[in-house]
Amino acid sequence: MTFNGFSRKDFETFHIDGLDERMEGIRSNIQPKFQALGSELVPYLSSKLGDEMYLHIARHARRSVNPPKDTWLAISENKRGYKKHPHFQVGLFDDHLFIWLAFIYELPNKQEIAKELLSHFDTFKSLSEDFVISLDHMKKDAFPIKELEEKDLKRFRDVKKAEFLIGKHLPIDNELLSNGHDLLSFIENTYEELIPFYKISKHRS
Repeated sequence: MTFNGFSRKDFETFHIDGLDERMEGIRSNIQPKFQALGSELVPYLSSKLGDEMYLHIARHARRSVNPPKDTWLAISENKRGYKKHPHFQVGLFDDHLFIWLAFIYELPNKQEIAKELLSHFDTFKSLSEDFVISLDHMKKDAFPIKELEEKDLKRFRDVKKAEFLIGKHLPIDNELLSNGHDLLSFIENTYEELIPFYKISKHRS
């Protein structure tokens, strides 16, 4: 399947009421596009990293009442899962697409990774200004890379549930979203800039 980008209908999936109904929308509208996008991104990252990478598509299997507010694909070095590993994400909320290098709270060696990232703090500041930071993968909120402070990485190191995600957002009205070729290039170029931080984290993971 060729990746042709995302439509407004994909984002509107998150306005569907009811868990089963929204999940059906995610499965029929979004997950096939994740599969197509992932089939492009996995070999790209595998080649860049020199390691075999694996695609995971969020199933939201633990949900029994509340419908998901976002959904995503993740790419990690582990075939069985991604949450306990540094991983790359692409996903949707109802108003934007997110592209992340994600370090979430389930990492078993979060402190060591945080120390490595802290030691390269100045390198974060060399990224272009359109990069954003999230400290909680469950929330839409993100702030510009220029506002990143060392205390954010120290909190990631010291607080058990703290997280650190770095990447880019594309709002729903960005014309890149509907052009599969250009969007794929944008995501790959974003990952290209994030790969050094992934490699830094691998020293301790």
